[in-house]
Amino acid sequence: MNRKLWLLAACQGLFLTNNVTFIAINGLVGLSMAPRAWMATLPVMGYVVGGALSTGLVARTQQRYGRRRSFQIGLGVAFAAALLCALAAVSRNFWLLTLATVIAGYYNANAGLYRFAAAELTPPEGREKAVSIVMAGGLIGAVAGPNLASATRDLLAVPFAGAYLALACVALLAMAVMHFIAFPAVPAAQRANGGRPLREIVRQPVFAVAALSGALGFGVMNLLMAATPLAMQICSLPFPDVAFVLEWHVIGMFAPGFFTGHLIRRFGPLPAMGVGLVLQLGCIAVALSGVDLHRFLVALFLLGVGWNFLFTGSTTLSLGAYTPEERDRAQGALNFSVFATVAVTSLASGVLVTTQGWQWLNIGSLVPVAMIAAALLWLARRQAVARRAAATV
Repeated sequence: MNRKLWLLAACQGLFLTNNVTFIAINGLVGLSMAPRAWMATLPVMGYVVGGALSTGLVARTQQRYGRRRSFQIGLGVAFAAALLCALAAVSRNFWLLTLATVIAGYYNANAGLYRFAAAELTPPEGREKAVSIVMAGGLIGAVAGPNLASATRDLLAVPFAGAYLALACVALLAMAVMHFIAFPAVPAAQRANGGRPLREIVRQPVFAVAALSGALGFGVMNLLMAATPLAMQICSLPFPDVAFVLEWHVIGMFAPGFFTGHLIRRFGPLPAMGVGLVLQLGCIAVALSGVDLHRFLVALFLLGVGWNFLFTGSTTLSLGAYTPEERDRAQGALNFSVFATVAVTSLASGVLVTTQGWQWLNIGSLVPVAMIAAALLWLARRQAVARRAAATV
């Protein structure tokens, strides 16, 4: 572990402060202004649609300007987008709010590379722990995000406008922290080589399973998390309860980061991802058992821990599927698969919870969970066959 990793973990925490605050308030602000109730989560979807649309641009920016300058550009976009969200809230303009969150998606796509950059700040034997520790920095967001939303909700005359202004300050703070992180550059000879075409990289079984599991695992988490504030409001639970549930959900997402890397290093990424899958099934079972505060709390906490095992495992699994000169293309493809899936689930969460209800939303989540299970079993079988073949040679 080194100083640069801890600073990057702090940036991850400030990034999650932005994300958690957006999740806590965007659906509610959207619901208060949307022309139709089912459109309430469009501002949530806009954030991830913007991320998906930005992955190619972010990859080119990373390649041209390097890690730190590209990350600083993303933080500048976050600052401007937060101010635009505040203006939308004050002017009661739903479509401006949606546009602002699409613009903020550039920051989402950019900061989504922090976990990959972590592996570059340590020797190869420590990369699992490095990814895990930087992911654990999200604990800052777990505590700061919901409390920031609650504390600034009525800061101005317009509800939540103050929260968006606070996020602009968070972006400036992250920009200052990022200034002190030096990332290793890819050698010029490797950049000139270029590596394999993207279609060849994504066809590898390891890469395909890492992309599928990371995207669907994130999609299930987002489907249930984005719908939770609306579901709790429908159940007449107050906003402080919503903030409390989201706080413990995000703690579940990132607290395991202090030991997930050790477990992946010892047992491998596939067993860790299997544990994450079981925890997501546990979340769905608890959510289907009732709609009181404690069931929301336990279900969302299990959802967060399960996401950590799945997402950290899939990130680590993908690291062996590309070379340093291929990283920008490969990581861009991984992030695009995540953002595209999350964009769909962000819209689906609002539509399903307002039209079909919380129960059917959870039942529908079983489909992507089953797909992840099939992919993990398929790859584990392939690897077992390959090991046996190697042992007989």
